Amino acid sequence: MKKVIILLGPTGVGKTKASILLARHLKTEIISSDSMQIYRHMDIGTAKPSKEERQMVKHHMIDIVEPWELYSTGEYIKNVQPIIANLHDSNRIPIIVGGTGLYIKAMTRGIFKGPSADWDLRNRLLQKEEQLPGYLCKYLKSLDPVAASKIVSSDIRRIVRALEVCLKTKSTMSEMHQLLTQPLPYEFIKIGISRDRKELYSMIEQRVDKMIEQGLVDEVKKVIDIINKQLTNSSLITHHSSLSSLQAIGYKEIAMYLYGEISLDEAIALVKKRSRNYAKRQFTWFKKEEGIQWVDVKGMHNPYEMFQKLIKYIHTYLVSGLASHAEKAPLHHQDFR
Repeated sequence: MKKVIILLGPTGVGKTKASILLARHLKTEIISSDSMQIYRHMDIGTAKPSKEERQMVKHHMIDIVEPWELYSTGEYIKNVQPIIANLHDSNRIPIIVGGTGLYIKAMTRGIFKGPSADWDLRNRLLQKEEQLPGYLCKYLKSLDPVAASKIVSSDIRRIVRALEVCLKTKSTMSEMHQLLTQPLPYEFIKIGISRDRKELYSMIEQRVDKMIEQGLVDEVKKVIDIINKQLTNSSLITHHSSLSSLQAIGYKEIAMYLYGEISLDEAIALVKKRSRNYAKRQFTWFKKEEGIQWVDVKGMHNPYEMFQKLIKYIHTYLVSGLASHAEKAPLHHQDFR
């Protein structure tokens, strides 16, 4: 079977720069598996590779939809398949990079086939929640207590989706999850990057501070303005509660500040807290993914040092013809000065 490398790990662990060195070494391209980097205009808060980094190595599945548009995991798989095939046709090994566990699961194990979005139904549900806060959570518990137990009460988007599945299919999410699509037909080489938790959390907090310095507040305001201009029909305003782009960590909290609900300092603290919690959830998710070779990069902050450790593991998985895909001259950390 043809091989595909998956470089995964929690947010802020250092995947981006190490993956660029790896892709250059293997003379290949990167496919993002980050569910928020798909959105245009959302650059700072999603920690997208910079323009310079994307010039060094071609990246796919970044900036492919507008922030007001819907995008499903099924669409992701549909779009990724020809990219992988084209890279294989040119004798290159694709490198999937990211931390969205659902995308990785869909590629390696398949996903369930749920009904397509029904916006009339979603609007009715959201309007009911506006009239009676907490109604949707109670409604889901009555229809699908298993799904309700797995979704936090504040995650309205996921609650609405679970209700949509129940009402459209007359089945529960748990039952629907038994109907999985087929995984992609490749040999996946899964390499996970891990760090000491305290070190990772410190790096995450530093990255949030850097995002604020880079202009995250202005970026969030721009994204909200762009969405509002598109959703001019008042019947569509309730879509805000279901748009994944506005639920992204960093954007949701800064939006709360812009709406005057909390102070900027409170928003920043909340972004840091939710980013740490997200990293913890990612570790939990990846523990369920079989066959991951974890590489500990504790204390490593030089991308080239991380790359050297990663390539040792990857070499053991690839065919002996690896040298034909690799650059003859080694890369050096000066590439990221």
